[in-house]
Amino acid sequence: MTLSSEERNFAEQAIAAHSGGPGALLSILERVQEHHPHKYLSAEILQYIAEKTQIPLAQIYSVATFYALFNLEPQGEHTICICRGTACHTRGSRNLLERLRLELNLPEETEDGANKVSQTTPDRQYSLRTVACFGQCALAPVVEVDHAIFGHMNEQALHRELEQLEKEREL
Repeated sequence: MTLSSEERNFAEQAIAAHSGGPGALLSILERVQEHHPHKYLSAEILQYIAEKTQIPLAQIYSVATFYALFNLEPQGEHTICICRGTACHTRGSRNLLERLRLELNLPEETEDGANKVSQTTPDRQYSLRTVACFGQCALAPVVEVDHAIFGHMNEQALHRELEQLEKEREL
């Protein structure tokens, strides 16, 4: 797959806007990812950024894989993140995760050592992810739906949020 001229131009603009500043690479990667319709960083764009910034590709890849906010696979139209921190876990986040897997017809996926999950429905409508901690322990269990935080989440409330997304999709 090759990059379009529009993708290259946008990457160059992001590089020009952020080069030399603190956290430049993070800002560049974030802008480029947000610009992509499927909210991810392709191998081609990572290579292009490496060439243009003269930052080694290995370093760029290590940053993109270290931070949970970066995606290396295409994401869904809507993103649902479930906290797997201790407080959320003890208050039922595992049940919320399993409920969503069932509702979205996602297969049981083996989690890595950090209990991370990242799955996208085949129609790319939904991405289901887990995060180590949102830092909102008093609201456990916490779920983020399209960047909106919901505390004290239960299976019924989560089902209602999913139904609302479906209704909006039909409009």
